[in-house]
Amino acid sequence: MIESCLTVVLAMSVHFGLDGTYNEIHPSIRCNVNNTIAGVYYNSESTFSTYVGHKFGVLELGIATGYSGSTFVPMLRLVKDGWFITPAYETEPAKNLGVTVGYEFDLGE
Repeated sequence: MIESCLTVVLAMSVHFGLDGTYNEIHPSIRCNVNNTIAGVYYNSESTFSTYVGHKFGVLELGIATGYSGSTFVPMLRLVKDGWFITPAYETEPAKNLGVTVGYEFDLGE
């Protein structure tokens, strides 16, 4: 069961409204079982994140680790045909709100 749920994904992103410099290439491994999602990815802060959540159509909601702002952060993504958009924030060098927009490739297809 677990083997069949694993997908290897490569995402590329651009960050808007933020002052810092961020990683824009995000390899990941994810599992989707009955719209419950979990995985690990190389995040925008160049560290590894783990996450768990649920898919509601084009909306993904969950919780993630691996960011400097907090031990656990909320995860929200709108995903359609490989494209995604997610809110972003930074606490250093200044407090800013922004968005991350990107495209992900399923490397198993």
